[in-house]
Amino acid sequence: MRPAVLTFAPTGFDTARRIARILHGRELTPEQSREQLPRLFRSGTPIIGVCAAGILIRLLAPLLEDKHEEPPVLAVSQDGAYVVPLLGGHHGANRMARELAEALRGEAALTTASDSLFGFGLDDPPKGWKLVYDDDIKRSMSNVLQGAKLAVEGDGRWLQAAGYELGNGGAVQIVASPSIEHFAPIIYRPQTLVVGVGCERGTSADELVDLIKASLAEARLGWQSIAAIASVDLKADERAIHEAAARFDTVARFFTVAELDAMRDRLATPSQVVEAEIGTPGVAEAAALLAGELVLPKRKSARATCAIGMAPNPIDPDTFGRRQGTLHIVGIGPGDAASRTGSAVAALEASSDWVGYELYLDLIADLRDDQQKHAFPLGDEEPRVRHALELAATGRTVALVCSGDAQIYAMAALAYELLDATGARAVTEAARRVAVACHPGVSAFQAASAAAGALIGHDFCCISLSDLLTPREAIRQRLRGAAEGDFVTAFYNPRSGRRLDLLGEAKDLFARHRPPETPVIVARNLGRAEQTVLVTTLAAFDPTTVDMLTIVLIGSSTSRAFKRGDGRTVAYTPRGYEAKGAAK
Repeated sequence: MRPAVLTFAPTGFDTARRIARILHGRELTPEQSREQLPRLFRSGTPIIGVCAAGILIRLLAPLLEDKHEEPPVLAVSQDGAYVVPLLGGHHGANRMARELAEALRGEAALTTASDSLFGFGLDDPPKGWKLVYDDDIKRSMSNVLQGAKLAVEGDGRWLQAAGYELGNGGAVQIVASPSIEHFAPIIYRPQTLVVGVGCERGTSADELVDLIKASLAEARLGWQSIAAIASVDLKADERAIHEAAARFDTVARFFTVAELDAMRDRLATPSQVVEAEIGTPGVAEAAALLAGELVLPKRKSARATCAIGMAPNPIDPDTFGRRQGTLHIVGIGPGDAASRTGSAVAALEASSDWVGYELYLDLIADLRDDQQKHAFPLGDEEPRVRHALELAATGRTVALVCSGDAQIYAMAALAYELLDATGARAVTEAARRVAVACHPGVSAFQAASAAAGALIGHDFCCISLSDLLTPREAIRQRLRGAAEGDFVTAFYNPRSGRRLDLLGEAKDLFARHRPPETPVIVARNLGRAEQTVLVTTLAAFDPTTVDMLTIVLIGSSTSRAFKRGDGRTVAYTPRGYEAKGAAK
């Protein structure tokens, strides 16, 4: 999870910016720091405050409950000279403090005895190792601090490199191995196993998981040592593989046919059937062999295969194979930060690439860290979406950025249209296999109604007046239906430099079905510094004042407007609660 870098005074800005670059973290302004600190802490986000330690202590004190669940919290002096882990020392804070101090050429003030003497505490192993069992690790650490040696069954090199003393007669017994043959009061599993799998399309996750469990049991290996479940990239969208990876708390990684075919001479059980099907004689064994040694040849169930490979050292899953690419289709709301949904923000922060219209990317610049921007001009909608899909097909996590809500006159439908397309419009097979997630945003009609009251309090509809993609007669038909149906109606793309008449036609049509005093909301540049919101009447509404940065909402025959004490006119549409109350 990306850390949050907080500042509370301008004097800390430079150091905070350096830390954000070093840790690929998100730098927050002083205002954001105060507002978001409780949420960040509760969500488990690592927190680095460029401030006095006392500030973080006072702000976080009411939230402290369980030290086993607290994220790393560090205080850094404004000149970067001192890095102090305050919370989560054995959950990564001490390790993060060391790394940060080294990068800043400062000093890490570690107060836990184990971390001040050794590279890490026994309860906080380095990346690539998992602590899976401990009888009483605090007592063991205490014994080590008093001079006890470690008796290690398996690979103890990493412990020795951290400063621990090893010996055959050591008082602290440890197993550091993927093998389940041995037991000790402390057990670590190295992330050295790759489970290669193949399966028929639509295989159940239960079948694949059961096969993996049986294979591990046969090989006498612990599941906690699985660094990745691997397969051919043709299976990148196979649900069973991803569900299996989640159940074993690991990741799914994929390789091309050519990469797997490089292992053909090392396969224990090559298959002519598989070669005829995809062009290489093995998937499960080949994927496992990419780890190093094949420790369990292919095993089969009714619809799946499994093999296990082992590397000599822990595997970094970030450099092993490719992950399934992900396309986040993100609605950023009308433009202001306050109107973004939490889901949209999380998707933008998690993405390596942002694709969108230049203006939309500028509106979220405050969230940008090291994401690569892919800006497209207005009008290049299909090239923009196609680029996002093909970029995700390379294994990257891509955000396709849309204003408002991505599903309302935006790019979500086009993305699915291209995924469904055949022939010349079809995307590549790799693009068809990317994961797609839509993140709703606040649409312009919602923002306009909220800014001026509650005009969409009852039945409503939205109509785009753009005739670039919709025939004019179809637009007129929908306008007649909305007017006759007495819907509150929001007009998107109401008027352009070329198309000047449809909004006027709409006003005249609605005037035949609404009283003259019907409220009309005219909202321009919603969510931006230039925002204007006008509540007028259908009779007074002037379509010639509207441009493409404006949205127009016309009320129903029951909509009302009134002036409040502050002089502001608001509009709303009652649902009928008055009649409901009278009926009691």
